[in-house]
Amino acid sequence: MGVEEQTAEPTRDGVDGAEGAAAEPKVETTSSGTRYPVAPGYRVNVRTGPGTQYRIVRTMPYGQKIPIYCQKPGEWVTGPYGTSNLWDNIANGQFVADAYVYTGRDGYVAPRCD
Repeated sequence: MGVEEQTAEPTRDGVDGAEGAAAEPKVETTSSGTRYPVAPGYRVNVRTGPGTQYRIVRTMPYGQKIPIYCQKPGEWVTGPYGTSNLWDNIANGQFVADAYVYTGRDGYVAPRCD
């Protein structure tokens, strides 16, 4: 079983303050690259490596969209988008559990980190 990586409970309706049913998250592609949304209603920990044993460097704010530069296997984590051992590198030495990031598919969406 995976480890929960969130820092707060989701909102009652999963929409983070909006009324009605939750809309499917949107991946955003711009001239500066693709950005993926963190699960609505979650503040996700950013860690120095691909597992919950690594130090937390910051916590993502609600509604954050992040770049994924590369991905790396690590600790299995269960989140709103399933159970996965993939961790997304979002900056130099900063990783988030892929189970909390909407990428639109299972598996790799970026190159494997070295």
